[in-house]
Amino acid sequence: MNQSLEKIKVNNGKILPLMDTFTTIQGEGFHSGKSAHFLRIGGCDIGCHWCDIKESWNSDLYPLVKIGNIIETINPSTDLIIISGGEPLIWDMMPLTDALKKMNKKVHLETSGAYPLSGYWDWICLSPKKNKPPIPELFEKADELKIIVHNKHDLTFAKQNAKYVERDCILFLQPEWSVKKKVMPLIGKFILENPNWRLSLQTHKYLGIK
Repeated sequence: MNQSLEKIKVNNGKILPLMDTFTTIQGEGFHSGKSAHFLRIGGCDIGCHWCDIKESWNSDLYPLVKIGNIIETINPSTDLIIISGGEPLIWDMMPLTDALKKMNKKVHLETSGAYPLSGYWDWICLSPKKNKPPIPELFEKADELKIIVHNKHDLTFAKQNAKYVERDCILFLQPEWSVKKKVMPLIGKFILENPNWRLSLQTHKYLGIK
């Protein structure tokens, strides 16, 4: 494929930089504990210093894979598909999610919300980042707001972001893994004082799975 045609197909979402594809147990947020197939799409320019998947940032490291070939990697017995990154919304998610919906899959998105929404989604987990805040559309569409807590200032950040989501959006605080022992007392106190918030833990890391 020549470079110009390849670029057009990437921009149209017909091929995507596929970082990883695997079946596991969803470890975070509202759907924690469910069997799910993850499609991790390469590319992210948010630049969180505590990111535990920094290898996802450079999309050039990963093969450009046709949508049909991505679909072939999915465990057929898994009904729930979670598209994560990186930041998936850098790319047009319409072709991939359209194909998944035709397979009668439940399709979930994990996003920072910094880019316009594309695709068909059954659930949107919005995890805002300070470096590049979400656009208004993503606040309006979010089913779940998940704030990663690295220090006490992130609790103020959580309250600020909660002002913009819809009333039925479920609110979660999740300790950043490397400082979990330090921030858990802060999160616990916050949730007791603000009972509309819930705790999310990275249970897959406790289990030692992907």
